[in-house]
Amino acid sequence: MRREASEPRPDFEIHAAEIGFCFAHIDGEPYWDESVRYVFSLREIENDLEAATAELASLCEGQVSRIVASDDLMERLRIPRHAWDVVAESWRRRDPSLYGRFDFAYDGEGPPKLIEYNADTPTSLFEAAVVQWFWLEQMIARGKLPTDADQFNSLHERLIARWRAIAEGGFVHLACMSGSAEDAGTIAYLEDCARQAGSPTAALDMRDIGLADDIFVDRQGRRIERLFKLYPWEWLFADAFGRSPALRDLACVEPAWKAVLSNKGFLALLWEAEPGHSNLLPCFFEDDERASSLVRYARKPLYSREGANVELVDGDRTIAQTAGGYGREGFVRQALHPLPNFDGRHPVLGCWLVGDEPAGMGVREDVSLVTSDRSRFVPHVIIE
Repeated sequence: MRREASEPRPDFEIHAAEIGFCFAHIDGEPYWDESVRYVFSLREIENDLEAATAELASLCEGQVSRIVASDDLMERLRIPRHAWDVVAESWRRRDPSLYGRFDFAYDGEGPPKLIEYNADTPTSLFEAAVVQWFWLEQMIARGKLPTDADQFNSLHERLIARWRAIAEGGFVHLACMSGSAEDAGTIAYLEDCARQAGSPTAALDMRDIGLADDIFVDRQGRRIERLFKLYPWEWLFADAFGRSPALRDLACVEPAWKAVLSNKGFLALLWEAEPGHSNLLPCFFEDDERASSLVRYARKPLYSREGANVELVDGDRTIAQTAGGYGREGFVRQALHPLPNFDGRHPVLGCWLVGDEPAGMGVREDVSLVTSDRSRFVPHVIIE
């Protein structure tokens, strides 16, 4: 694994417009950065990253049954009591998952270490599936990369196939808070995948969803039967609609049982179940006396998004800290495993699942040790 300079395409802006990549810059700052690239060997991808993704996918889903069956564990995760049956019933039905993303710290030397599992509302999908793939093809065609260069990336084909299996040609609504360019872009991409899978679709803002006679409807009064929501389950459970009986009849993607896996407290429960696993870091709820054994740790809210309210502690010193509005439900402490340093940048490797199968990778990097929604996306390539 190495980071190296890469010549940007002079016609990138034209190409970005052609494929609908409208958030290459966010708030005036570059988000997509092709002036560098990360290079991996096939061994690093297959033996380390892909293998860890498959292993952890199986391990994580294997823990859901014991958690949803335990009032104590559901309480530990601070999942509201009125949502317990919704979550448990979703798991008993094995409501299908579309995708998820493991974020790893990895430098090519030791095993990848799981930093967190973005199981419910992961973004950076379009960039990983489409934008960096076209970058690879064009760089090869222009003689800037070897003809046998490759990428850990079968996301697009797998997403279409997964939509076909989930929706079976039925109507799909897709919703987000559309004021976010990245969220709206992710929804547009997933809508395109669903259409290619044979499903009619409609995209809408979360505020366009209403209740009529205990049935969820859109603004045209059309019943919402299957909903992809780029909107966290904990937010939905806190909404007035989160207590509606209609929620039990709504086929949601991601399903309600993903609320267990997306919770940072799950990292503590996973370590409790598999202590010493080579891809896991010691992690404890902050009120667990074992948490005091960690001298160097990352303090994370149970509910946190985009790196908000994370504190990295080394002994009596805070080495990094982010702001935000999370933390009311409590925290975990995870053994500190700093992201590697490549030329003053710290990459996190987001390895994707489609269904329960490894499907690709995206690299985001930052000068900060905490990855946020402003960290830059950098393409990767496999070169032997």
